[in-house]
Amino acid sequence: MKQLFYSLLYMLNEMSPYILLGFLIAGLMYAFVSQKQMARHFSGSGWKSVVKATLFGIPLPLCSCGVLPTAIGMRRSGASRASSTAFLIATPQTGVDSIAATWSLLGPAFAVIRPVAALTTALFGGLLAGKSEPAGECVMNQNLVAESHGKSFGAKCVDALRYGFVELVASIGKWLIIGLVIAAIITVFVPTDFFAGLSDRPVVAMLAVLIIAVPMYVCATGSIPIALSLILKGLSPGTAFVLLMAGPAVNFASVTLISSEMGKKAASVYIGSIIVGAVAFGLLIDYLLPSEWFAVKAVDMHACHGNNAAFPLFPTICSVILVG
Repeated sequence: MKQLFYSLLYMLNEMSPYILLGFLIAGLMYAFVSQKQMARHFSGSGWKSVVKATLFGIPLPLCSCGVLPTAIGMRRSGASRASSTAFLIATPQTGVDSIAATWSLLGPAFAVIRPVAALTTALFGGLLAGKSEPAGECVMNQNLVAESHGKSFGAKCVDALRYGFVELVASIGKWLIIGLVIAAIITVFVPTDFFAGLSDRPVVAMLAVLIIAVPMYVCATGSIPIALSLILKGLSPGTAFVLLMAGPAVNFASVTLISSEMGKKAASVYIGSIIVGAVAFGLLIDYLLPSEWFAVKAVDMHACHGNNAAFPLFPTICSVILVG
């Protein structure tokens, strides 16, 4: 029980800065981006709105939980299910920070193919979600979304903080807590040497990584040293890439929240797109691309995981704020 509690606290510490950032972005979008602008760019279920949402999400440094309040804010401001799904898939897989970290630890090939995979899977998932979206569907909540024309800058900032950190937190907090607890349970009870006997069976190893990585929480940057450790233990680069895609893109917190906010069909499309995309790109790396492109050098994994500072000050402050 102590280990489970520690794991939950550690996971909360890892996630809270990004979750708060997501709430802040959602609040700023609510207060400063008009309903008409949001609807004009992201309301359609066709390929243009999906492409816009994907390109908007790829560079943002948000994890699979931090992206949730931002995407829900978009959805409630008039964004379509298609563009919201594309944004949810693209954003947590990569970001400007994780691309740089990927280059430094895993090399340029991983750093290039990672945003390409995020773009491809987001377009696929967004367009697929759009197929099941009723024509002209509108989900704008008039109690939450209001035009702010004529308000002063200070008033808009107050609106942003109230919406992002009060109203939005109240509506999704329960699902976030449920997902966190489930992810912590999985993290504690799955053995660290689970993949040791799968080094000579890449496809089986990819499926095993998916089974473990999909429900767990790991951010885009935090997944990099884990992927490196898998390669150094003898697993294929494609298997490591499956973790890089699936781990940051989805977890129980995101699945439960998407199901409640956009429906089970959208959640199924979200998960399915990530799984299919992760395996497809993993097989591409292992069987079609030159293996020397994905060669990595051994590094000090202890330093990469940062075990000397399990609870640094800033994330701890963020966790206290989020819990409050």
